[in-house]
Amino acid sequence: MRGLVTSDVKSSIFGLTPPELDAQLVDWQWPAFRAVQIRDWVYNKLAVSPAAMSNLSKRDQGFIADKLEFATATLAANQLSEDGTRKLLLRWPDGSNAETVMIPDGIRRTACVSSQVGCPVGCKFCASGINGLDRNLSAAQIVEQVFALDGVMKEASKSAKDRIGNIVFMGMGEPLANYANVMKAVRILHDPKCFNLSARKITISTVGVPARMRQLAEEELPLNLAISLHAPNEALRQELIPWAEHFALKDILDAARYYFEKTGREVTLEYILLAGVNDQPAHARELSRLCRTLRANVNLIRYNPVADLGFQRPEAEACMKFQTILRDAGVNAHLRKSRGRDIDAACGQLRRKAGAISTATE
Repeated sequence: MRGLVTSDVKSSIFGLTPPELDAQLVDWQWPAFRAVQIRDWVYNKLAVSPAAMSNLSKRDQGFIADKLEFATATLAANQLSEDGTRKLLLRWPDGSNAETVMIPDGIRRTACVSSQVGCPVGCKFCASGINGLDRNLSAAQIVEQVFALDGVMKEASKSAKDRIGNIVFMGMGEPLANYANVMKAVRILHDPKCFNLSARKITISTVGVPARMRQLAEEELPLNLAISLHAPNEALRQELIPWAEHFALKDILDAARYYFEKTGREVTLEYILLAGVNDQPAHARELSRLCRTLRANVNLIRYNPVADLGFQRPEAEACMKFQTILRDAGVNAHLRKSRGRDIDAACGQLRRKAGAISTATE
């Protein structure tokens, strides 16, 4: 007879580390190999419910369905860009929404995942924080975004080998403001028994929370750290990023240096170029001086327009000139190509949309 479970609250399979799932099975008085079978169905075969687990009895399938939640989000929209970028709008049972994006690059598939519903940072040029912060996403809801992208790609390509291989926490929200859930999600994504993604292929992007950056350095995972800088000085940064008043740029850069010292991983500085605001040669020279104080590379991103925010996308020539000034100063600077602009999936364009969106697929 199966062991009794005293709680009626279901655990989400996507929020359970392998030891936690194993412990559940111990409580159920199930053999340990069943956990291996369940994880294989979920993470390798992308099973969306226990009913698909054909090597389990109908009784066991029903028992699992009573005790574990699987995919809980509704796919409210599935949009495909002309450049192959795919954006999903997921809606959870409480009515909250979050967008997640798959960015293709050759054979590589990168998931841009959200960590919160909305965003507390309020960058004046970004759509994600327009309506503020609703709530944090759970670890399970973060992991479910990758599962959903894998499932949609499998259906579109008819190949189970078309999978997410890289993760960037650059969607909606400030990851380090949801630290515990983000880190649990990272460990599940990284675990060989789950998604088995290399930590070196996972990037945490933050506007800069020094204490959490230092904590991240102690996690003993070679994660990539990106800082959303967007300005070469404190005054302009606070003008563009209201949340910046809580954390001094000096402290953020000190934490970035600490991260490199502890992990050996160079930090990436993300810099969105806004026409006439932060894209002038003087800004580039100031940024180059800042870069010489730490081990970092720079990702330059041409602003992706958001209606009614009042900022403009700079000309390509101005962006190239900005990059050249940085490179001439010895800074490793790259001008990143915008992807998915035609479906509002590019950097700074994600938002929590309340209404249904017409689905666009192949």
